Amino acid sequence: MNSVVNAIAYDEDAYDRMAKAIVFLRQNHLDHPDLATVAHHVNLSEYHFQRLFTQWAGISPKRFSQYLTLEYAKAKIAETKSLLELTAESGLSSPGRLHDLFVTIEAMSPGEFKTGGRGLTIDYGLHKTPFGNCLIALTGRGICNLQFLDGTDEKSALHLLRSDWANADIIRNQQTTAEICDRIFHPSPQPPLTLHIKGTNFQIQVWRALLQIPFGGLTTYQGLATSIGRPTAARAIGNAVGRNPVGYLIPCHRVIRGTGESGGYRWGLERKTVLLGWEASRSGEGA
Repeated sequence: MNSVVNAIAYDEDAYDRMAKAIVFLRQNHLDHPDLATVAHHVNLSEYHFQRLFTQWAGISPKRFSQYLTLEYAKAKIAETKSLLELTAESGLSSPGRLHDLFVTIEAMSPGEFKTGGRGLTIDYGLHKTPFGNCLIALTGRGICNLQFLDGTDEKSALHLLRSDWANADIIRNQQTTAEICDRIFHPSPQPPLTLHIKGTNFQIQVWRALLQIPFGGLTTYQGLATSIGRPTAARAIGNAVGRNPVGYLIPCHRVIRGTGESGGYRWGLERKTVLLGWEASRSGEGA
């Protein structure tokens, strides 16, 4: 991730405009709306919109729109399936690309799970990202929560965190979480990010499988079920995907319907569309 992550990319108003434009492009791609039409839709001049969008996405709105079609999604599902099968046969991890983050999962102990985090100290902070504001929370062993926020104030965000960690000692520590946020959205060669998360054995298995989907890749709920040897458990897979506690890093946004439609997303279908389009537009870099 390079120049896209700068002051303009972190501006919440800029993200809202980009999201609105991307959803409009996807909904109207058959009509091939021109730059003036899309710019008008987000209340910007053509020049300002083109500049803002290109700085955020790395490519023009016209080029970006090609990654929002059902045809592209279906082709990417097939490509990713072949890639994952190849890496499984070779016994290797999925090949990395420029934007891939190295992430490891450490599951909570049964005791920590059962007691709702009693004895744990959790630091949290609220931060701006290229995809809207988020809350990041950490235990002493890793990231336990990353949730995107839409107009949610700190009190409401903290309530959501507390619902998962009723008995933990939760402390605002903006400086510590800011360092982690910077590592997430400014990836560079460095030790893996560790996730310290709470889930059932099945959920942890699904979340580990999600980490195998490469940057820019797509799979389906059925494909994910098959990949973990549970081909009849697509519905349960969907529930586990929806319970992902660490957005973006555990890339549940890369799971879509077999039709090529995006399906649901815990942090909003609009944001899922943005994430998928952004990753698709940059997935060829460094390949």
